[in-house]
Amino acid sequence: MTTPLPQSFDGHNDFLLRLLRAPHLRDRIWREGEGHGQLDLPRMKAGGFVGGFFAIYMPSPEAFDDEAFQRMMRNPPYEVPLPAQLPLETAQPMALAMMGHLLWLERTGDLKICRKVSEIREAIAAGRIAAVAHMEGAEAIGPDLDALYVWHEAGLRSLGPVWSRPTAFGHGVPFAFPSSPDTGPGLTPAGRDLARLCDELKIMIDLSHINEKGFDDVARLTSGPLVATHSNAHAITPSSRNLTDRQLRQIAERDGMVGLNFAVAFLRPDGRQDADTPLEDMLRHLDHLIGILGEDRVGLGSDFDGAEIPAEIRDVSGLPRLWEACRRHGYGEELIEKLASRNWLALLGRVWGDQTKT
Repeated sequence: MTTPLPQSFDGHNDFLLRLLRAPHLRDRIWREGEGHGQLDLPRMKAGGFVGGFFAIYMPSPEAFDDEAFQRMMRNPPYEVPLPAQLPLETAQPMALAMMGHLLWLERTGDLKICRKVSEIREAIAAGRIAAVAHMEGAEAIGPDLDALYVWHEAGLRSLGPVWSRPTAFGHGVPFAFPSSPDTGPGLTPAGRDLARLCDELKIMIDLSHINEKGFDDVARLTSGPLVATHSNAHAITPSSRNLTDRQLRQIAERDGMVGLNFAVAFLRPDGRQDADTPLEDMLRHLDHLIGILGEDRVGLGSDFDGAEIPAEIRDVSGLPRLWEACRRHGYGEELIEKLASRNWLALLGRVWGDQTKT
């Protein structure tokens, strides 16, 4: 008997950034793929991808993924210089353009922007991709926070106060290996106000990319689950981007969740950016995360279209190979279903106050 393909709900992707960079190709990119990237509708269907967090991420004007960056990441130890803070007047138009692309995807009829867990379930049942609007780095929101109400009305339900560069709200971790995530000060006064308002509006706060002091500030100022949508275990790969066991225990205590990041530099014990990374490295992180967080608080946070991932997976259509590796490793079908989607939907119910059957 053939094992059914798990339905995968993913904690992070950068598909909207691809559309931002090639808006004239967006119909082709979505419906067919243009020969690049890791996501498009046919490959999502082939891989069992039913939805996830679609990131609104504002790239720095200067190139960040140039050859010098790649060379450093391929040759640890490294600490990659971060771009400067992105001004509000630069970030806001890009963020609006990306939200416009997400709304366009909804108008195609193949995707639904979801604000409740019940809407996610309805979209999946109807064969539509269930999208949660997420902002990675809050540069498009001014320190007065007025824009956050606008974004909430537009459907934003998840927010990371920082990408790795600093914002008006806090400080991200650099791309550094080996390194602790304790790399700078905590939230600014505006950042503390942002955390409180997100808690009030039930906008999920994403702790991926934030430094350790900022993480602790969010934990202290908010009441909801602590969540890192795309982060791994620092005990396995001592990158600044990964979470220490202390942080993982805090997430467990708050009934939160971590999504496994597929980026090879955060998976490999040697921290190298090298696509020749075995799936065993992913399983090692999953084992560690499950060991601290439990089976109900771990899922996927692929970073599709935003990272170099293991060649054996290659793109979203390769997700079945991950699940087969999990089976060979001894994970049962119930655990695989939890990792694939059930845990994310339960977590969003806890954050949004929209508990439904999991």
